[in-house]
Amino acid sequence: MNRVITISREFGSGGRTIGKKTAEALGIPCYDRELLEKIAKESGFDEKYIQEAGEYAPGGFLAAAFSHSATGPNNADYLWNIQYKIISQLAQEGPCVIVGRCADYILRDKADCLRVFIHADMDFRAKRIVEVYGEREQSPEQRLRDKDKRRAAYHRFYTDMKWGHAQNYDITLNSGRVGIDKCVEIIKDLY
Repeated sequence: MNRVITISREFGSGGRTIGKKTAEALGIPCYDRELLEKIAKESGFDEKYIQEAGEYAPGGFLAAAFSHSATGPNNADYLWNIQYKIISQLAQEGPCVIVGRCADYILRDKADCLRVFIHADMDFRAKRIVEVYGEREQSPEQRLRDKDKRRAAYHRFYTDMKWGHAQNYDITLNSGRVGIDKCVEIIKDLY
């Protein structure tokens, strides 16, 4: 069974950067944007659509109440199944780091998986998203709340687990307090 690191993260906490740097330090592949490309290729959907769809729980309360019944699976369900298959295949191919996309849940019984959650306080994340992604019309704090709320809803819908809840991970790291490079070092040592 291959050793895999999954990185779940709050928006702006540096989880993507930590995942890439950890993979580089270990000499193993990291799948983040590459995962989107693979899902797009297999599904025929545009990468941007997949990225957006991957952060929205299908339809909200009413859709959830009636999901999978009379109407059958929707685009989000179709993409979830492809994502599930691709993540499972990547874990079988060899050791790797997978960022986001509910990989922690998907691989819970399929790989020797180190499940990591990266978080940080609002000030650290707000400053970081302005530096990394630039200014936007919406305040950085509102962008963070909106993105995290969507990620949590998506994770809950497909996994029935609470996103960011410490009991669902092997380790949670505060990147604002510990620092990006120290997070990489800790994950690498645990690996």
